[in-house]
Amino acid sequence: MAAQSLSGSATPTADGKAELRQSAWSAWAALAASSSTLVCCALPALLVALGAGAALSSLVSAVPQLVWLSEHKAWVFGISGALLAASGTLQWRNRHAPCPIDPVLAQACMRTRRWSAWVLGASAVMWAVGFAVAVAMPWWWARGG
Repeated sequence: MAAQSLSGSATPTADGKAELRQSAWSAWAALAASSSTLVCCALPALLVALGAGAALSSLVSAVPQLVWLSEHKAWVFGISGALLAASGTLQWRNRHAPCPIDPVLAQACMRTRRWSAWVLGASAVMWAVGFAVAVAMPWWWARGG
């Protein structure tokens, strides 16, 4: 078990591997969650906008779960947004976690941190695009904007 600091929070492990692994997994979970928002909402809107309604109907008949995701988009966006926020919090908390002393492992540690940051950023952009297409634009148009 990790030692407790004076503030009561757990201090990082000596090699930093647990924190690094947690940061990487949280980034990939956020990517998966934000991808679901694109699949449920942005992809169908894009296909219709491009005049590919037949392709959309084929996609929906092949993967009927897309209809369920679209019907429950508030939950999809809420859960994926919470996962993104949790991932960002974990990444921020672990930004100064120690890397191993071995130069090769330290380089791998820093590379993984950079990848995690890029994956989190890409996830946030994908979530924002899905939110704009599925929630913000329909709300704006319903108001007469």
